Amino acid sequence: MLDQPRIENKTTATAAAIIEEIKKIVVGQDEVIEQVLVALFADGHVLLEGVPGIAKTLLVRTLAHTISADFKRVQFTPDLMPSDVIGTNVYDPSRAEFRQRKGPVFTNILLADEINRTPPKTQAALLEAMEERRVTMDGEPYALPSLFMVLATQNPIEYEGTYPLPEAQLDRFMLKVLVEYPDSEEEHKILKNYNAGFRPIRIEEAGVKAVAGESDLNQCREEISQVRVDDPIMRYIGEIVHRTRQDRNLVLGASPRASITLLLTSKAIAAIRGRDFVIPDDIKVLAPAVLRHRLILRPEAEIEGLTPDRVVSNILASVEVPR
Repeated sequence: MLDQPRIENKTTATAAAIIEEIKKIVVGQDEVIEQVLVALFADGHVLLEGVPGIAKTLLVRTLAHTISADFKRVQFTPDLMPSDVIGTNVYDPSRAEFRQRKGPVFTNILLADEINRTPPKTQAALLEAMEERRVTMDGEPYALPSLFMVLATQNPIEYEGTYPLPEAQLDRFMLKVLVEYPDSEEEHKILKNYNAGFRPIRIEEAGVKAVAGESDLNQCREEISQVRVDDPIMRYIGEIVHRTRQDRNLVLGASPRASITLLLTSKAIAAIRGRDFVIPDDIKVLAPAVLRHRLILRPEAEIEGLTPDRVVSNILASVEVPR
């Protein structure tokens, strides 16, 4: 494919500045960083899946620092209660009244670490927050900050003592991003950084600066909303999602929310890459991250070794690409 014309816009410049700062700390993971930024600019949430020790938490902390955002981390455990996440009202004897104690969900960037280690009741505490940007305590609704993003992590290998996320919650995540091991050169660079004294708890000492704020993100989102999506591209998105509902290897295909997500994220990545219009390649690169957690394989397909990513790849190969 011929190179597409690149324009300089607010979104491209902001994304480039954030990526430059993150790369001072996080080695490699270029695709992961870009997709997390896509979700940030598209005002969505991300599920990061990867084994321990590959910089998932470090990436989220660094991202929050680069955009001057308040950051909180919750370690999800089997005994975690909903009130530990959203907060509760506690009685203050000195004032003879109940006082609101806000939970860690009242933040800009919330890291839900190992989200599948807590029971469904606590997982459900995030549903309202992720969808409606508010929480309910003792029957009273409380609005969350206008900049609010959940980045959750889970380990794909260890299943003992875990609770699979229900479909309703998985669907609230805009993207499911797979975080892979670094290659040998990247790992060599990581070792050199640590040998030189780098420690992940000291982000500021690595020279990472805040390069954007909430107003910058709002400008980017306004710019992204103006990205052009031609009718053949929209039909292409709809046909990809529609075929997941017809695939014989799937028990459950993707909902219209997946179509909307693929539309919004494709506009975001187009702007990040310096275009004011969406091309089919934008959709192809994001389709796996948008769809993989929304599809349920038939048991016999799993036994044969099929994966959601393979199903998505087959669908992309079968749908005619618009000119």
